[in-house]
Amino acid sequence: MSDKRKDRTILHCDCNNFFASVELRSRPELRDVPVAVAGDTDSRHGIILAKNMPAKKLGIVTAETVWSARKKCPELILLPPHHTLYRQVSSQINALYLEYTDQVEPFSVDESWLDVTGSLQLFGSGHEIADTLRRRVREEIGITISVGVSFNKTWAKMGSDYRKPDATTVLSRATAPEILYPQPVDQMLFVGKSTAEVLHHQGIHTIGDMIAAGKQTLSDLLGKSGEQLWISAAGYDSDPVRQWGDLDDAKSISHSETYAHDLTGTEVCHDALLALAERVGQRLRAQHLKGMTISIQIKDPKLKVINRQTTLESPTASTEVIFREACRLYDQAWDSSLPVRLLSVGISSLMPETSAYPAQLSLFQESTGDDPRRLQLEKVIDGLQDRFGSHTIARGRSAVSSRERKS
Repeated sequence: MSDKRKDRTILHCDCNNFFASVELRSRPELRDVPVAVAGDTDSRHGIILAKNMPAKKLGIVTAETVWSARKKCPELILLPPHHTLYRQVSSQINALYLEYTDQVEPFSVDESWLDVTGSLQLFGSGHEIADTLRRRVREEIGITISVGVSFNKTWAKMGSDYRKPDATTVLSRATAPEILYPQPVDQMLFVGKSTAEVLHHQGIHTIGDMIAAGKQTLSDLLGKSGEQLWISAAGYDSDPVRQWGDLDDAKSISHSETYAHDLTGTEVCHDALLALAERVGQRLRAQHLKGMTISIQIKDPKLKVINRQTTLESPTASTEVIFREACRLYDQAWDSSLPVRLLSVGISSLMPETSAYPAQLSLFQESTGDDPRRLQLEKVIDGLQDRFGSHTIARGRSAVSSRERKS
């Protein structure tokens, strides 16, 4: 893995238990008891969106149902989400990062990559900058972050995942064999349970085994994704960290989730699609983008994959529209009695919101785009959600799902 070029210094900053940490800033009395943030907290089918460390120690995982979590911990305290607040805190944290570099690329609402190569003479080593950011976020924002430091984005992300909470991990060419290689393959970025099972069948159990197997072997097993997986694991990821606000290369926005337990049934999967659509919609609105083509991916425990997409009549940045179309695609493509291991929701054909043409309104057919009434409704929903919790969105979800099943 020798490389004569000067290595970059890249950080991956990951907020620890972000939704729960933000909620507990105003509820310090709950810090030491099991707490989770959940969508539709009144429903046994609601999904756990985040949990604090005491809940995590009891085995509660993100994306499991409220019913399952309460079986593990009957005394679990559930809090409704406040997504507008999370976006505000995320903006505050990224503004702090921008004091150290203009190359800040959000990966999600609670994660960002930073390329600080050009900032080392001003602020110290990558490790020192990481420790400074951890201290400042803790003292100024009131939550903790874990930071990975490496020379590429993949290893930086692996470093932030390695030690939590409130920790810095450096993955250099020298330290990676000791830290990274012994880890199980399912700890590798983008390796889900199904991919891990394929690798296990070939005697590939650790990240070190994966690297030793070689690029061609992984390509034979997993196709093009296997080749990219080997490149990332071996430390040859050369993907740049984009400058803040640089959206010229954005082709699509998507979010996926590989679930710890298989999802079965229309209602449960619709709940999961809502959580994914919300994240896609948040990123669209945060980046002042709209999109035309909505897609979903469904994968079952036996690696069967179905991809479906639909193109709207006009562009959207609305969570409601994305969710409704994702549910429509799911209902048309999938037998709800079959188990689901992974779901993904995405949107492409992106354009700046200022250049998006307005929806053509009709007296007889609901527009799929963002007409002024829909945008106003989106703002009302955001306000109600912040004041009263996720049940506001849950009622909308139920209404949409019912309407779509009848159509």
